[in-house]
Amino acid sequence: MTDHNTRKGLSERGIENQVKGTAKEMKGKLRGDLGDATDNASEHIKGRAEQLEGKVQKNFGRGERKSDPDNR
Repeated sequence: MTDHNTRKGLSERGIENQVKGTAKEMKGKLRGDLGDATDNASEHIKGRAEQLEGKVQKNFGRGERKSDPDNR
């Protein structure tokens, strides 16, 4: 594998992580809100945890893309 392909893969993985992270963040927010609406503390906590996981994954993807020298 060449260095160019490695960098290209890094950018593509970054985009993928941003998209998946955003989806997970939105799903977690909905789950947390549903927990609030139904007064279910367990679902609220699980939803907020999933939302946080999504935010971390999205930001990790953003970092991957920024660290790609071909993406500047």
